Amino acid sequence: MGSGNLVVDLASGPGTSAIQLALEVGCDVVGVDLAAGSVAAAARRAEKAGLSGTVRFIQGDAEALPLADESADGVLCECALCTFPDKATAVSEVARVLRPGSRLALSDVTAVADELPPQLTSLNAWVACIADARPLDEIAALLEDGGLIVEASERHDHELAAMLDDVDARLRTARMLGLGLLGGGIATGRELVAAARESVRSGLLGYGVIVARLP
Repeated sequence: MGSGNLVVDLASGPGTSAIQLALEVGCDVVGVDLAAGSVAAAARRAEKAGLSGTVRFIQGDAEALPLADESADGVLCECALCTFPDKATAVSEVARVLRPGSRLALSDVTAVADELPPQLTSLNAWVACIADARPLDEIAALLEDGGLIVEASERHDHELAAMLDDVDARLRTARMLGLGLLGGGIATGRELVAAARESVRSGLLGYGVIVARLP
């Protein structure tokens, strides 16, 4: 993967990964995100980094990608599959835009959904990308059903645990600064983090990485 190759960053958000990929690998990157604000902000970051000719961002739905068939040499999808309402359709779209022999690199929150505590299936949990997370083997099966061949599948639950520790530290700081007076958002957030930490410890919640290839 390098100059002349095109990688799609699916649900590209602020563009951090797309820009890093272009800088480190030297490939062209197109970021696709549903939120117009994220697309605009990411484009500004790419321009500031001097990558406006290499990295571009477009608004689009993961379940109907605005890209041509077999147009990508790779797809990156970080912590986003759990947010897609129709995951099977999104996987089919990834398979459609990949060139034969190219790969999808996917990372996501994983969960044993029917055993999660109520706090982790609430609206707040949806916002935190937990409520519709799936077990790693179910994600792998979803990719296989979509026509991809899973080449590697790994659990990295410690990374989610570290992220939760960081979030909790920030919430504690915000409370000490008195920001908790602005409604109950901080208290609710800490309750959600506490429930998530316990679920990581019990093996119900985690983080996984999968690499899959289109035949």
